[in-house]
Amino acid sequence: MATKTKIYFVMEYAKGGELFNKVAKGKLKEDIARRYFQQLINAVDFCHSRGVYHRDLKPENILLDENENLKVSDFGLSALSESKRQDGLLHTTCGTPAYVAPEVINRKGYDGAKADIWSCGVILFVLLSGYLPFHDSNLMEMYRKIGKAEFKCPHWFPHEVRKLLTRMLDPNPNSRILIAKIKENSWFKRGLSSKTKTHDAESSTPAEDKRDVSFSNLNAFDIISLSAGFDLSRLFEEPRTKKEARFISWKPATAIISKLEELAERMKLKISKKDAGLFKFEGTKEGRKGFLSIDAEIFVLTPAFHLVEVKKTNGDTLEYQKMFDEGIRPGLQDIVWAWQGEPQPPQQQNEQSQDLVQQHHPYNSSFCCRNSYLDCLGYLLRMKLPLMVSWITKATTYDFLDSQRILFADEVLRGPG
Repeated sequence: MATKTKIYFVMEYAKGGELFNKVAKGKLKEDIARRYFQQLINAVDFCHSRGVYHRDLKPENILLDENENLKVSDFGLSALSESKRQDGLLHTTCGTPAYVAPEVINRKGYDGAKADIWSCGVILFVLLSGYLPFHDSNLMEMYRKIGKAEFKCPHWFPHEVRKLLTRMLDPNPNSRILIAKIKENSWFKRGLSSKTKTHDAESSTPAEDKRDVSFSNLNAFDIISLSAGFDLSRLFEEPRTKKEARFISWKPATAIISKLEELAERMKLKISKKDAGLFKFEGTKEGRKGFLSIDAEIFVLTPAFHLVEVKKTNGDTLEYQKMFDEGIRPGLQDIVWAWQGEPQPPQQQNEQSQDLVQQHHPYNSSFCCRNSYLDCLGYLLRMKLPLMVSWITKATTYDFLDSQRILFADEVLRGPG
């Protein structure tokens, strides 16, 4: 926020202060240190999954809220994936000397993710010991120790921690442990609350019962609201990170349900029936932000057409997007007439779609459906709202003239001429 004379920054208040203030008083108890380290690794992993590399991780840049939850701050030296050169590496030498990885000092290029892992290793050492693993009054001598990973763990360090630190503070970035392996470490996992979801008999509905479902009906105004002309999500999020998708199907509900069950089995997802045509898919493996959960809801447009909405309800958005693009979307192609936001579906559906138009919309034989999502909505709207329609092309607004007439725009309805 800004005025002509002032600029205002609105930031989260970290009431607990810096993590450094706690370490400055001495070493932390193992359980407390592990809890902070678990949060740090999860936070850094999340940043890396978004192509962000911090490059200056240290206790001074880690804040705590009133509930002792860790907050990574000061991304002033961070880099994005786009900052990599043609060799796929970062080349800017930056960071705090005592926490910086040896390959950053060598100035031959480095992997931002692996450099952050080294810094996390130094932080773990500091949390458990109360002092730095690499320290010398002579900066060049300290760099020499860093380059050879010359450090000694105190006698009170558990054996598991010693092994983990040896892997994290490996001077060779190619053999340095990755975050995925850190998360599998037995010492790291200790004390983590189990988030495994269990399903009782009520939520795990037998397949034969899933077909005995009542579906929600969409009226004409529901259909109008689904038009891209009313979709404001593009103002707030990138298209590639959208958390929901819709398609129209000419298949009966039983066929759609069977396809959803087949898809769940193929992708090793749990599927359960909820209310009014709502089916929930749940992942069996925990991701970056918990277990992935996806809802698929079936709506009745007409007796011959259904609209299916697929959306993420829990888990990491990028993990959902990858699963949708590589598994869900291809797996549903046999029952899809048109996806929302796409002008032209597969060519092989054209003849069948035209037959359906003629069969279910006989009073307008001149109506031409190009199979786009908007045209499908327009066709279905005319089946739901047999009003006088003024044809408009390339328009961008809707104008309701009276209760017996509607101007339906954005090329949703198209007619001859």
